[in-house]
Amino acid sequence: MPVKEDLAIESSDDVNYIGKIPVRNLWLLMLYASDIYRELDAANIEVEENPDDIPDLIAEMLCRRVEHRIQRNLSYSYQSRDAVLSRVRGRIDLIGTERGRLLERGKIACRFDELTIDTPRNRYVRAALEAISKVVKRKDLAHWCRSLDIRLRQMGVSQTRPSRSEVSVDRFGRHDAEDKPMVTAAHLAFNLALPTESKGTRQLSSAQRDNLPWLRKLFEKGVAGFYATVLSNQCYRVSSGKVFKWKISDKSLGMDNILPNMKTDIIIDNIDSAHRIVIDTKFNSITTDGWYRDETLRSGYLYQMYSYLRSQEDSNDPLNENACGLFIHPSIGEDVNEYVVIDNHKIQFSTINLAAPAIDIREQLLKIIKSADIVSLL
Repeated sequence: MPVKEDLAIESSDDVNYIGKIPVRNLWLLMLYASDIYRELDAANIEVEENPDDIPDLIAEMLCRRVEHRIQRNLSYSYQSRDAVLSRVRGRIDLIGTERGRLLERGKIACRFDELTIDTPRNRYVRAALEAISKVVKRKDLAHWCRSLDIRLRQMGVSQTRPSRSEVSVDRFGRHDAEDKPMVTAAHLAFNLALPTESKGTRQLSSAQRDNLPWLRKLFEKGVAGFYATVLSNQCYRVSSGKVFKWKISDKSLGMDNILPNMKTDIIIDNIDSAHRIVIDTKFNSITTDGWYRDETLRSGYLYQMYSYLRSQEDSNDPLNENACGLFIHPSIGEDVNEYVVIDNHKIQFSTINLAAPAIDIREQLLKIIKSADIVSLL
């Protein structure tokens, strides 16, 4: 039975609510799910430090903004120049002309303002692209950063990074207001700070909370991205979006057109212990009203996971014989971490507190996996 969520947004300090679910900062989920990052409404927000590497998210933000500005044409500005020319341009530098005896050679020293794309702002953005391309983990993002760096060079933006004073005195007017999010993303690239949803001085994208299908997908992708990032260097193998096959012995001609697929959110394999964890993320309350008690687990979810685990037995993959199921929900009021063993398969129900700081959320996700990875003596 589908679950309906009330999307009324409430606020308490720096924690906002999506229905009954308290969520402190959607940017943390967007960090780990940066492959589904999307453009949102601009707003002024603050930033906070984050315990994990965040170059991928910042690089994607920066690349999107730079590409947008290139498509709309980068801003030009007048820069003062000194040059020796064959004709007068701007003001004549009499001392320079006499000192170099330029008139004898038909030349003259001039000082003038020139409209150029090689501004401190654009050079700062190019330097940010170059810097963050060296630390991102995704190869496609690194290539995107380098290609935009080359495009800026071909357009005439030099490689010299402007001084801090040059950047600090830069001001935005009506005609170049669209440069501000790009420059802010460049600041984040140098500082590697995680945005929040609180009102602040930096102009970036604001994470909307009224799109429930996107939020459900964001939660799934965020959890999958976290585990893929943190566990990839250990004894674990993380995959997402894997489709299980039914053990079909016979079927009618039209069954393929209507038979539903079994697609998992996340699968984590412990190579050392030959243990598999099948994870399903749900962006709603872990319990619901029961018929004969106040709260009960959602029976449909339990049946779903039971089908996932039992249908893969006796397959060519030995990890399916020692697989457990794990549901991850956001916590609402209290934390839950309970399990049951059914037909030799452990099924665990756990919650994470999305209203907690980023460091605590990270520890919760790791703790859940450690508890689920403990193979019960069956």
